[in-house]
Amino acid sequence: MKRIEKIVGPGQGVAKALLRRAATLTLPYDQRSRSRLAATLDDGEEVALFLPRGTILRDGDALVAEDGSFVRVVAAPQPVLRATCVDPHVLLRAAYHLGNRHTPVEVGADYLQLELDPVLRDLLLRLGLKVVEIEAPFQPEAGAYGGGHKHGHDETYAEDYALAQQVYQDRHGHDHDHDHKHDHDHKHDHDHKHDHGHKHGHEHAHDHDHDHDHASCGHDHGHGGHSHKHDDHGHDHDHGHGHDHDKPAGGAGTGKHRH
Repeated sequence: MKRIEKIVGPGQGVAKALLRRAATLTLPYDQRSRSRLAATLDDGEEVALFLPRGTILRDGDALVAEDGSFVRVVAAPQPVLRATCVDPHVLLRAAYHLGNRHTPVEVGADYLQLELDPVLRDLLLRLGLKVVEIEAPFQPEAGAYGGGHKHGHDETYAEDYALAQQVYQDRHGHDHDHDHKHDHDHKHDHDHKHDHGHKHGHEHAHDHDHDHDHASCGHDHGHGGHSHKHDDHGHDHDHGHGHDHDKPAGGAGTGKHRH
């Protein structure tokens, strides 16, 4: 079995005439996303791919076998969803939501193309796009940072699957608009005007015999006893503050303050 460990991208020094004569390897996107793969060339020869981790092969890439021969990659036609819309703003909005889900997307001049997914089909329809299923080569955008680091079928497939499940739950559950605007109208009308009737009508008939010893703000107040009569509560609070209330019969306090 021929071993292939090197990849040469388009325009990296391999003559077109040489590539035209090279053997071809036709693969769908999921197999082009694997760095380790046992495959069969279109001429029937078996090969083993040992490419750098995270490599995603694109149509036209040249592979170099251990014997120095070239193999040209061909993107195989496969079932895909093609989403279109006459409004470019809607198309951009759809691309934004798909990108948030780390979904591999092929971006055309007037379309978005992605692998078959009934949940994402439903999302695109609700966003206002026309979605059809076709057979075509699928060549999604490479990562923004280059290097073919794919957020999907390789290292982070589990994460993508979890995100897809979340979309599914949103679809069949709360019918959120997937733009995270969750307009639940939380108008918590908690009118915290706890009118407990605490109108403490304190009729303080105090005979204040205050013996204030003000020493460096350390107020040593020898206060008499407050006899607070709270009107609304009917509480006769005897707060025992040390006030000596000599309350005359008329109810008016004689405030004798001795400072």
